[in-house]
Amino acid sequence: MSSACLRWALSHASRGVCGGTLNSWRIASGAGLLSYNGRCVSASLSWGWCPLSTTVDETEEGQVPKKKQDPRARATIGSIGRKIHQRHLQVINENGENMGTMHRADVLRLMDENGLKLVPLNENKDPPVYRLMTGKQIHEEQLKLREKQKAKTGPVQVKELTVSSDIGNHDLLTKLRQVQSWLDKKHHVRITLRTGRVEHTQPLDTTLEQMVQQIEGLVGFVSKPKVIRDGRAAMCILRPPSVKELREMNKAFMGAGVRALLFMERADVALQVERRTPPWDR
Repeated sequence: MSSACLRWALSHASRGVCGGTLNSWRIASGAGLLSYNGRCVSASLSWGWCPLSTTVDETEEGQVPKKKQDPRARATIGSIGRKIHQRHLQVINENGENMGTMHRADVLRLMDENGLKLVPLNENKDPPVYRLMTGKQIHEEQLKLREKQKAKTGPVQVKELTVSSDIGNHDLLTKLRQVQSWLDKKHHVRITLRTGRVEHTQPLDTTLEQMVQQIEGLVGFVSKPKVIRDGRAAMCILRPPSVKELREMNKAFMGAGVRALLFMERADVALQVERRTPPWDR
């Protein structure tokens, strides 16, 4: 800024703040000093806010700073087509096997030969990681991401059900089917068992646990059955089974099925041997 422009700006600022004319204000020797009628006055010549500055900070009250998103976080999954900007890539094939670092020309050749698409996994890594996938695999991964986003949105809704210890078997089965429908919708269910008119010798928490065991399908517990209200009621909170629990149940069923098949095969072999053996050798 030239000295003439600086003197003009200071003269206009001084008239509104301290009064005086242009001849009254002069720049003294030294940085940050102004002279007014022979007396040196210190002045802060900064770009922040001050009485002699019309510049205001960009951050105003009431404005919330924007959060920077993690570039590695991907809301969706999709193919990048044939536009590969990097020269060398770490490639994982459609079966999940690591093929190591490859040139982009070789990657394009594999895509053309096998009808595959290239999906980025981690573009910030050196070299970036990509995976070759079929259209069906990409569609399945997109469905999984949508299910995860649905599960994360909103708080878990808790349904409540209160039953009496004198409830009939038919009414109990109707209530349990309602509980199962709530669990299928990913809700939690709070079941309260209160004491009926007829006294029972069995503890209420044991009775409630037996009722829960009659629910069709696998259920999980947020809170297992326990006695409340000085023994006059019992309560538990059910939740849908997790993916790990469902996987373990499937493994158990498969193991039981294999054991049953082996038992039937052994019984069949024993029966055939018995049929071939003469009666006098038995």
